[in-house]
Amino acid sequence: MPKIKTNKTAYKKFRKTAKGKIKRGKAYRSHNTAKKSPKTRRQLRGGGYVDKADTGLIKGLLRYFSKRK
Repeated sequence: MPKIKTNKTAYKKFRKTAKGKIKRGKAYRSHNTAKKSPKTRRQLRGGGYVDKADTGLIKGLLRYFSKRK
């Protein structure tokens, strides 16, 4: 039985924490930052966490995600 392929795009965008939460990058920070306020740019710096409602969907895209640190 062959393995199911991992979604490579999702594999590059998400990381797993030690407690099992899934980290993600924030949107709207790649360009047009000159017109954004300093407060907005500051708040976009860090990452965020995937919501509990979407965690199952992400784990479905990443079949072997549990092995990744």
